[in-house]
Amino acid sequence: MKNIIAHLMLSLISATVCAQNNQDTLKVVSDISLYKEQTKANDRLIMLELKSIVHNIQIDLRYATVNNFTHVRLYPHNTHKTFMRKDAAFALSAVSKELETIGLGIKVWDAYRPYSVTRRFWDLIHDERYVANPSKGSGHNRGIAIDMTLYNLKSGKEIEMPTGFDDFTEAAHHGFMQLDDKKIRNRELLKSVMLKYGFNVFETEWWHYSWPNTQNYPVLDIPFNQIGK
Repeated sequence: MKNIIAHLMLSLISATVCAQNNQDTLKVVSDISLYKEQTKANDRLIMLELKSIVHNIQIDLRYATVNNFTHVRLYPHNTHKTFMRKDAAFALSAVSKELETIGLGIKVWDAYRPYSVTRRFWDLIHDERYVANPSKGSGHNRGIAIDMTLYNLKSGKEIEMPTGFDDFTEAAHHGFMQLDDKKIRNRELLKSVMLKYGFNVFETEWWHYSWPNTQNYPVLDIPFNQIGK
């Protein structure tokens, strides 16, 4: 673990250089004024703060804490808001309303993720089953992906799922069946409602869903506090 943390700290130093090199082949929007120009031309590119759109949503941004697989805080410690593009955010709102009828709510571990953080992940785990290749950018960078689970509205507690967040084992795969029936049912409930409202499944992570048509959404590397404005 010490080696992982040391590796991560080195990647923090080189992140800016790496991002610049990648921009030779991948367009990365890091200027808030350019983002505003894009959203003015196409309001479907607007990033919406999820709590303002989605009912009964809990926000637990793991990368704003040390409670994540790197054991290093990757977002500013005061990051309590997260964002998705307009269509994805409204679809998630529809998901929330249906879940509310059966006493459940959405808990978010991650949604929008600045591109520079994806670079850091790739330096640690060169495996596209679990982290995005920065040469392509990720759904999180584009504001169309979400890492989530479900919780009981009455108790406020998470319902049972196959694994915890960022579990890099086969138990996190949708096809993994060596689980008790309750965990399988809960995983399938989340999957079915997300598919119903237009999200795509990521087969190796039961918690990860994304909005389609990735090519329509530019990769962003804009800080949370600027997106929020």
